[in-house]
Amino acid sequence: MRPKTLALAGTLFLLAAPVFAQVTPTVTATTPQLDPLTLQEALLRAAQANPALRAKQAELAAAEGFNTDARSVLFNNPQLAVDKTRRLVPQAGLSPERRNEWTGGVSQTFETGGQGGFRRETASSALEALRYEIDDAQRRIRSEVSTRFYRVLAFQQRVELESQALKLFDDAAAAVQKRRVAGEDTKLDANVALVEAERARNQLALAREQLNEERNDLAARLQFVGPELPMAQGELTPAPIGFTLNDLLASLESQPRLLAFSAREKSANARYRLERASVSPDVTVGLNVGREGPGGARERLTTISISVPLPIFKRNATGIGQASTAATQAQIDREAAQRDTRANVLSLWTRLTSQEQRLRRLQDVVLPALTDNLSLSVKSRQAGQIGLLELIVVNRQALDARRDLIEALTEYHSTRAALELEAGWPKE
Repeated sequence: MRPKTLALAGTLFLLAAPVFAQVTPTVTATTPQLDPLTLQEALLRAAQANPALRAKQAELAAAEGFNTDARSVLFNNPQLAVDKTRRLVPQAGLSPERRNEWTGGVSQTFETGGQGGFRRETASSALEALRYEIDDAQRRIRSEVSTRFYRVLAFQQRVELESQALKLFDDAAAAVQKRRVAGEDTKLDANVALVEAERARNQLALAREQLNEERNDLAARLQFVGPELPMAQGELTPAPIGFTLNDLLASLESQPRLLAFSAREKSANARYRLERASVSPDVTVGLNVGREGPGGARERLTTISISVPLPIFKRNATGIGQASTAATQAQIDREAAQRDTRANVLSLWTRLTSQEQRLRRLQDVVLPALTDNLSLSVKSRQAGQIGLLELIVVNRQALDARRDLIEALTEYHSTRAALELEAGWPKE
């Protein structure tokens, strides 16, 4: 290849270097012409439309109803009974005497083992756990949507980067081909340029496929039909970290998922005590009044009754055993969650720190050096010091570095979202 052609190809990449450094997505033929979607809008829509969250919130009605019933003065309702009797009393030499008699009464069953207190603790702890679970579900949805949003944003930038790279390689290949026809360049030069252009075309196709996949995933989470999802709008550059590892570990005490496990364990223990207390027999007290006897000598009756079942055969072994198993399992789940959450926070913090250092190296060292190499490669080729392959290697390194930066930013946002979710940060 002649120096003039190499200078042309190198200049194209040199001019594109600032563009590669900060890619801004634009609307293309593959994306709908809709108002752009920001991260805050995506989070708001997810909170309103997510079916899993709505289903969890719907459970509140049942838990609140159970809690209301458990807080009633008496768990068992009083019973009202009314009897009316018509009698025909035979009389010697006379017609049978007709008598209308009646009795009425009310009875109330009282729990004697303190079941009411255990039932109220069971219901209130279960309601508290459900509210923490809803909070955790909201945080989990925010984390998932944030991660998917940044992935869509990253692949939009990746498509834009690959589109610009393809145009540059196509322009370089066309220039080399013209000079080959004119006899100024070799077939080897033309083939090398053509291969690079086709590789760039494949990279663009792959990036578009990945973007479509990520868009469909985000659309499903936001209850959009895939093509209706607007372009993502935002910055991949991360905000500064406003917390330390000690802050995250301290916030574990208020992590909604762990609080939910603690409340579930408390509810299960109260349920176990309730089942044990149910062995104590309930006492039913009744008061009855009535009128009996002949019309001329009516008797007024007042009766007080007390009934107590004898817990001889049925001792609620099934209920006690099931409640004991549930309480033990709740304790195991809480301890495992606390242990795993702390370990996950430490692991994610280490990963985030490493990714932050990798980003700093790419932005502060690698990218400036590669941009400088693009300029130096053009000058070196003009001086006859390097050939086409060396120039392509420099340009390819520059493109790979931009791809690495976008990938590193995507991984950083994903790790940070997972870390904040695992640690329950922020506390609000």
